[in-house]
Amino acid sequence: MRAPAFWWRTPPSLLARLLRPASLVYGGITGTRMKKRGEQAGIPIVCIGNFTAGGAGKTPTALAVAEILDGAGESPAFLSRGYKGKLAGPVQIELHHTAADVGDEPLLLASMAPTIVSRDRPAGARLAIEAGATVVIMDDGLQNPSLTKDCTIAVVDGASGIGNGLPIPSGPLRAPMPAQWPAVDAILIIGAGAPGDAVAREAKLLNRRVFRASLTPDAEVVAGLQGKRVLAFAGIGKPEKFFETLRACGAIVEKAHAFPDHHVYGPRDLDELQREARLLSLQPVTTEKDLVRIEGAADLLTWPQLMALPVRLRLKEEAAFRNFILRRIGDRRIGSAST
Repeated sequence: MRAPAFWWRTPPSLLARLLRPASLVYGGITGTRMKKRGEQAGIPIVCIGNFTAGGAGKTPTALAVAEILDGAGESPAFLSRGYKGKLAGPVQIELHHTAADVGDEPLLLASMAPTIVSRDRPAGARLAIEAGATVVIMDDGLQNPSLTKDCTIAVVDGASGIGNGLPIPSGPLRAPMPAQWPAVDAILIIGAGAPGDAVAREAKLLNRRVFRASLTPDAEVVAGLQGKRVLAFAGIGKPEKFFETLRACGAIVEKAHAFPDHHVYGPRDLDELQREARLLSLQPVTTEKDLVRIEGAADLLTWPQLMALPVRLRLKEEAAFRNFILRRIGDRRIGSAST
């Protein structure tokens, strides 16, 4: 699915207003479900989620949190539902798993720490404990009440914020904001922009911590792209942001192809992209998520020229962010010890 353009227009468009009855139903169901009491896991649960559908930077944030925990002597494990993967789980990702099995995001997470895919989140947390985890990092799951979270961070794209502020299908929200704020301990705004600033102001009024960060491309890859004519393609929540990042790196984006989020590439897709890149003498570039989907498809031809542009989270207040997470984990353990 590709997010409709009218989701991000303020004030809400006529189409958004016409869809309000459906939004009231969808948002009401999700908001009610979020109030349910979750199962208490045996170890702390850190949730990295977002208010809206579509990409905001959850995966780079989850990786950064894992790095913080690892540096503090913890043994983190990721827990993901494995969106668009065929395995319901609970299963720990191994080398033979592909994006078709477990989804693209878990494969990226598994490069840093043990990663469990499970649509049943409590069952996934139990498997993570069996695997030796001392902290579980939920990749997504803000709106999933099945597990009690000890620290929940909502990731917000600074350029788009919460769009028109309406729930699906009128807007990008997964639930009305009054239903989501009580579940959030802090927000992390990635990138600059007035929409993100507006969410930050609301968060401060509600006494939620506000942190800021940016996504920084890999310096070595950037150096190789400067001045190079490229064919760029991406099947992520906001493909245009990827194309803009390439231009900011100094690449000359001659051709840009946007696919739906989590797009499953077929032989025809790759054949057409390869042919275009070859005929125009362009360097093909995509995202890390797209690359793992392509590499894991056994029926696709190899494309040795294809490269990915890795991005990493750069926190503006790294020490404060680190202390916030570790304090929440510590509070959980103190509370558990006293009961």
